[in-house]
Amino acid sequence: MPRLRLLSFALGWSALESVGVGVSTALWAVGRADDVEAHVALQRWWAARLVDTLQRTVDLRFEVDDIEALTPGPIVMCSQHVSMPDALIPAWLLGQVGMRPRFVMKADLQLDPCLDIVGNRLPNHFVDRDPEDSESELALLEELAVGAGSDDACVIFPEGMIVTDAGRERAKSRIEARNPDRMALVGPLQILGPVRPSGTAALLRGAPDADLVLVTHVGLESLQRLANAPARIPFDSPIRINVTRISRSDIPDGDEFTPWLDARWAECDRSLVSRAGTVDLEPGTTSGGLHAPG
Repeated sequence: MPRLRLLSFALGWSALESVGVGVSTALWAVGRADDVEAHVALQRWWAARLVDTLQRTVDLRFEVDDIEALTPGPIVMCSQHVSMPDALIPAWLLGQVGMRPRFVMKADLQLDPCLDIVGNRLPNHFVDRDPEDSESELALLEELAVGAGSDDACVIFPEGMIVTDAGRERAKSRIEARNPDRMALVGPLQILGPVRPSGTAALLRGAPDADLVLVTHVGLESLQRLANAPARIPFDSPIRINVTRISRSDIPDGDEFTPWLDARWAECDRSLVSRAGTVDLEPGTTSGGLHAPG
């Protein structure tokens, strides 16, 4: 009964939205709208309960390789994004190890009541999809990362778009027209989309002591389109999440950063291609990403 399962999840999500709005309103009413720790705790609880709801209704389960690599902070996390459910992965992962996220999210997500209220009370940045002044946006990202400490993670979805086969090829074509030298690394990408490196670089400038963490996963590709969901529910295997931490001392600066990040992202893509071969994926499904500037 996949549609009944999806309806049950929708009802659960609605209930959690109501609780989140209610608690955030109560915090405002008692004069604690600027209490960061209270809102971090609310965000952590909300993400964990939403993942619990996914598990109970559609049997969506996460298995994580090397979750210990997320600590200590500060870190800059670059996360793959295939579909709406995996937008929860960074918040859920960081909540498991007691880390506080600072998200780079597209401004459209403020249509969600909880993300709008709580997201704007925490050190996050909602990115304009087509900013008139990209330098100003990058400066705000750099500022977002300033002061990140041992419990902090700056999270970005570096591909900068919902990646489809057509979208990936369009991104490659733009790169080929502007910077043909990058094609040797981004051309072979099969699952991931090319990164927009400027946003990640800005976060690393703002947090000069931060390591870089790359998060990829296999198993949610079939949910790229909501219409495909009933055919995949309940899930017959867990979503496998891979966490790769790279020491700050191994991260180059300046002109060397973009080809270096392209090479690391290409390694992740090859690993995903290999891992996807062991998962029953629907033909033609791909992965994707939220907005990142640069």
